[in-house]
Amino acid sequence: MRSLNYVQRVSLDFVGTLFPHAICLGDADNDSLNELVVGDTSGKLLVYKNDDCRPWITRTCVGMLTCVAVGDVCNKGKNLVVAVGAEGWFHLFDLTAANASKADSSSQHELLSSDDQKPFFTQHIPANTKVILISDIDGDGRCELVVGYTDRVVRAFRWEEPSDSSDAGSGQLVLLKKWLLEGQVDSLSVNPGPEGLPELMVSQPGCGYAILLCSWTQQDSSSSGDEGPATPGSEGPSRDVVLHLTTGRIHNKNVSTHLIGSISKGSKEESSKCGLFALCTLDGTLKLMDSSEQLLWSVQVDHQLFALQKLDVTGDGREEVVACAWDGQTYIIDHNRTVVRFQFDENVNAFCAGQYTCKEGKNSPCLVYVSFNHKIYIYWKVELERMESTNLLRVLEEKPEFKNHLKALGVGAPQYGGPAGIPQRSEEHQFRTFGLFVPSYHGKE
Repeated sequence: MRSLNYVQRVSLDFVGTLFPHAICLGDADNDSLNELVVGDTSGKLLVYKNDDCRPWITRTCVGMLTCVAVGDVCNKGKNLVVAVGAEGWFHLFDLTAANASKADSSSQHELLSSDDQKPFFTQHIPANTKVILISDIDGDGRCELVVGYTDRVVRAFRWEEPSDSSDAGSGQLVLLKKWLLEGQVDSLSVNPGPEGLPELMVSQPGCGYAILLCSWTQQDSSSSGDEGPATPGSEGPSRDVVLHLTTGRIHNKNVSTHLIGSISKGSKEESSKCGLFALCTLDGTLKLMDSSEQLLWSVQVDHQLFALQKLDVTGDGREEVVACAWDGQTYIIDHNRTVVRFQFDENVNAFCAGQYTCKEGKNSPCLVYVSFNHKIYIYWKVELERMESTNLLRVLEEKPEFKNHLKALGVGAPQYGGPAGIPQRSEEHQFRTFGLFVPSYHGKE
């Protein structure tokens, strides 16, 4: 297992405290460049942009924020910022206009009236929110809002508004369905099923997960109540919950579990046929599976994993699995079970990974750590040329200029099957021939 040492980072000022799901990366102002969105326990919503240590925008919400997200929740073709509090207050912010006003202003940080800092829409939904997801969970091309609660309940909402209304604030969230789970809900995700249709997944303790069936119709959703499912004739909220327990190592049934789905395989066609998803547990287990329940690999580490993300660090279109522990140990694992690790130098309160625009004016892979010392650290340009271990000879043989330099030194055409006129001998002998020998190193855990 190789160890990495990322040094390009930005330190952001953050004086509050936050919940683990009150941080995310996304295009909050619809300029195709990603921002960092953070919600704290005092009700402040902070948006950080580029490498500025101060918040680009600050907004005020009701109650303490437990989760934030960025997405097209209203199905209007543009992203909105969603902030949900523990007391059940749902807030919508449209920062597109704020981005346009910033372009005309000489000041980097805005000074707005109290009315300008309020959300353009607020609604009360059931309290004790824990995690949210904005995604198309039923395959109809429209996004839904899925909310997980501390009482083991998951609810799905859809934004509805009058057909004759042009005001975005005239709509509201309408409940589609309620599910009751056996264990605590720590993660929500969507993954393509065996037939290519999206499946709503929720993590369950003991390295398990459940698939929540979306059995509603448009006619059913308008009449569904808060205390029951939208499907007529079902026996209860848990009827459309399909529980799956992964095989292998015996887990403590109470250990917390996190999952992430829709992990890209490198091409859209392959990724949509049978999606990949990963699970991690607090006792150090990491698994990669596909939607047919085939276990691709399992890794056991000696750290308490509390956050799971996906990120393409090699730039080949395939997303690696990124898991973070409370002590800052971060693991990056590819589809072939190649593992590299990075040690953040502080204990971690919250973690996320994704694309962020920092110093170069374009999105790049990054890791975001929130410490217990009121600091947020963004490690930007988190990139690797390759995941697997290699040696100098193989790297040089892949570069066309290597053979050109050999020819300039008078080395003839390839003979005896060796590269560039070198007889096929051991790698050590070939290195010593040109005075380039460096012993191969394969890191061990």
